[in-house]
Amino acid sequence: MSEDSCLPRRHGQDDPAASPARLVACPKTKTCSYRGAVGLGNKYVRLNVGGMLFYTTLQVLTRQNSLLKAMFSGQKEVFTDKEGWILIDRSGKHFGSILCYLRDGTIILPKGRQAVQELLAEAKYYFIQDLVELCQNTLQDNKEQLLCVIPVITSCKEEEQLIQSSSKPVVKLVYNRSNNKYSYTSNSDDNLLKNIELFDRLSLSFNGRILFMKDVIGDEICCWSFYGQGRKLAEVCCTSIVYATEKKQTKVEFPEARIYEETLNTLLYETVPLPDNSLLEAMRRSCNSCGSHSDEEEDGATAKGTELRERVRRIHVKRYSTYDDRPLGH
Repeated sequence: MSEDSCLPRRHGQDDPAASPARLVACPKTKTCSYRGAVGLGNKYVRLNVGGMLFYTTLQVLTRQNSLLKAMFSGQKEVFTDKEGWILIDRSGKHFGSILCYLRDGTIILPKGRQAVQELLAEAKYYFIQDLVELCQNTLQDNKEQLLCVIPVITSCKEEEQLIQSSSKPVVKLVYNRSNNKYSYTSNSDDNLLKNIELFDRLSLSFNGRILFMKDVIGDEICCWSFYGQGRKLAEVCCTSIVYATEKKQTKVEFPEARIYEETLNTLLYETVPLPDNSLLEAMRRSCNSCGSHSDEEEDGATAKGTELRERVRRIHVKRYSTYDDRPLGH
């Protein structure tokens, strides 16, 4: 079963006997069944999928109930070019993965959500149901999760509630360009963007240990505030007024090192989780079995360790309690 279909010839392949009015002639492209295609080779089949060439066996192509099995079992017609390549009008980007799945029954899915979606579309076209389900389950399980959530402050009451209820230290960035009364200096716009970019980097790095907030209603143009255990520890104001020739200007700075330092200092107020009771019990049994310490020595060491931790905590609190008294921007 075959018939001729016409495609435009390439330049220089016209029939000399053709009419002068006909500028393009048609080469012969066969449409044949599986039995015609198998004549190309009893072991391997040559496939041209969207311009990409593949070799595979008929056994692989007919292994599962799919469109490919229908094409190569005589149920559907296939197209071949003059060189014997079987033509499939689809993208060949993921056809290698399709063949691997038909051959092995499993596959390592490509990285990236978009690549898996592209493979899913090809699996649906070829009616490979098991591969369709594998891609769908992977996309369902690997939904993109939010890296961090940044609350935006819209009222003073909301800010106070978040700070007091948070079990983690808090870093707040006030960013409000509308508070400016004067023109900006030449580098102020760049420094504003740098402060925002630094806030994004810090929030991605410490989102599990520090609560980051943005304030868009504050009185400052660009100001960082740091909180621990419900109280303010430090403040870094990045704006100042400078006097240019016959006018005032607002200057925005980017004290990156200072902001990093204060952010790390807030981690001193991080709530440390208590040891697991089972772990403490195991350590106690280990000490008792070794016999290296008596109960009195153990109690004394525990009290001494607790006293030392409290002493270190008091030193830290005393050191950073003076932050509120420092001038802004210093």
